[in-house]
Amino acid sequence: MNLGNEMIKTLHNGELDKAKILFKRVQKEGSDQDKFDLAEDLYDLGFVEESSILIDELLELYPGEGELLVMKAEILVEMDQEEKAIELLSTVHEQDPNFPRSLLLLADLYQMQGLYEVSERKLLEAKEKAKDEVIIDFALGELYLEQGKFREAIKTYHYILNEKKEEKIAGVSIHQRIAETLSTSGAFEEALPHYRKAVKEQFEANTIFGYGFTALQAGQHQTAIQQFEDLLSLDPEYYSVYLLLGQAYELDERLEEALETGIKGCKQDSYNKDLLFFTGKIALKLKDDSNAEKYLREALAVDPEFIEAAFVLNRLLLSQEDYNGALEILHQFQDIEDPRFIWDEAKANNGIEKYEEALNAYHRAYIYFKEDQDFLKEYAYFLIEDGKRTEAKPIVMRLRELDPTNEEWQDMLVSLEE
Repeated sequence: MNLGNEMIKTLHNGELDKAKILFKRVQKEGSDQDKFDLAEDLYDLGFVEESSILIDELLELYPGEGELLVMKAEILVEMDQEEKAIELLSTVHEQDPNFPRSLLLLADLYQMQGLYEVSERKLLEAKEKAKDEVIIDFALGELYLEQGKFREAIKTYHYILNEKKEEKIAGVSIHQRIAETLSTSGAFEEALPHYRKAVKEQFEANTIFGYGFTALQAGQHQTAIQQFEDLLSLDPEYYSVYLLLGQAYELDERLEEALETGIKGCKQDSYNKDLLFFTGKIALKLKDDSNAEKYLREALAVDPEFIEAAFVLNRLLLSQEDYNGALEILHQFQDIEDPRFIWDEAKANNGIEKYEEALNAYHRAYIYFKEDQDFLKEYAYFLIEDGKRTEAKPIVMRLRELDPTNEEWQDMLVSLEE
């Protein structure tokens, strides 16, 4: 066993003091190849500074050696010295066998800086120098995907799959990348076959999630349900899946399972206002008023300005004739001029017999709901019951304009004219 291998073994055993001694010995006694091999091993283990020391020593002996320059650049990147890395990579000679590798790393650095056009030029130059290096094609696909150039990304990934006959690069499934790109661009149906293959290749949480999400967008609810159920079996703490699984159950008209999923998800992620809101709405659909109120109130507690949750909760409270409860909610949103809240205010004040306040609210709401027959009917009956028959007449006339064949409006108008 040479000194470098012995040092790596001591590091694995946690013998740091002994490793330091062996490192010094490699510097003094090791061959150039020993130093380079140890530098690579140390870099892989995260001992970047020690790796850098050895590479610097070798660069003094071989100042223009491309492999050393590229490795030093990689070390500089790890040390957050990207500009120095770029400067160093630019010195690699075009005829050096490591020139394409230097271009690949340069492209990655420029991509990190958002200089996509420069990055693309470097990759295309590298492709000219090393046509058979599939990693360059993969880097181009990744660059296009990051830029949102979905057509170019898909074309590149298909080239890797069909021409280079590679289904996985650097541990990444090409089917998964094609599926992700197609899904992101809205081509959900086209993405599904690739997701199926990607999941078979690697049963991995993010890929399963992507498959389920895409199936849901494509209207394939049962496929989505299966993927999301598989994902939760794999990782019950994958919080973002609960809402989507609940929605898939709802679309598949499996409301009991949607509610059960929502409740489970809320236990896992009690600050997810959208999940709380969804669970409350599903409970409402199932006429489970207790759970509906519980989860809607919790959604509002997480986000006191959650207008939709307040509106749905108000509908529930008004249906229960809890008018004071509805007014409490409305008071929280008194600075927000939402037409639905104005109508709710009218209903609630009418319910507790505050007729002047109710009349004022109905009058304000009329501006927004003059085309809404349900509102107009309610407003008309309120005015009639309050003895304001003259004010009710134009409201009923408006109802007749909207629905001339409705005999109720005609009879009501005749009654008001007598």
